[in-house]
Amino acid sequence: MRRTSVLALLPIALLAASALAQEATPKLPRTQRPADAKVYLISPANGADVSNPVTIRFGLAGMGVAPAGVAFPNTGHHHLLIDVPAPPPDLPIPKDEHHMHFGGGQTEVTLTLPPGEHTLQLELADKDHIPFDPPLLSEPIKIRVK
Repeated sequence: MRRTSVLALLPIALLAASALAQEATPKLPRTQRPADAKVYLISPANGADVSNPVTIRFGLAGMGVAPAGVAFPNTGHHHLLIDVPAPPPDLPIPKDEHHMHFGGGQTEVTLTLPPGEHTLQLELADKDHIPFDPPLLSEPIKIRVK
C-alpha cells in the first residue's frame, strides 16, 4: 500500500480552497452607463516626451463628473491607471500608487513619475469606485519621462 504525504496534498487543498473562495465572493452590482460615453486623456499626447512634474488632463464626453459617494445619474469619477492593466470590472478599483483615485471630482493631476516609459489609462467608475457596465476606459497612452 502506497502512502501519500500530507505535504504532497497541500497544493491540491490550497487550489480547491481558492476556487471555493472565488465562487463564494459575491459579485457587486454595477451601474449601467450610456453607450456613447467616452473617457480620454487630453494631455499629454501618446508618445510624448515629458519632464517632471507631469500634468495629466482628463476628458469625458456623454457623462458628467461627480465626487465619489454621490449618486447622480450618468456621473462618475476618474481613476488614473499607471503602468497596470485595467482591474477586474466587478470589484472596486484598488487604491495604490498604480491606481490613483480622484473621488473629489478632479479632472487633472500634476505628479512626479520616475524617469522612463510609462503607460497611462483612465477609468471612470461609479460612486463606489466600481467600474461601469460596460467598463469605461480610455485608450492607453505611453509617455517617456526624462
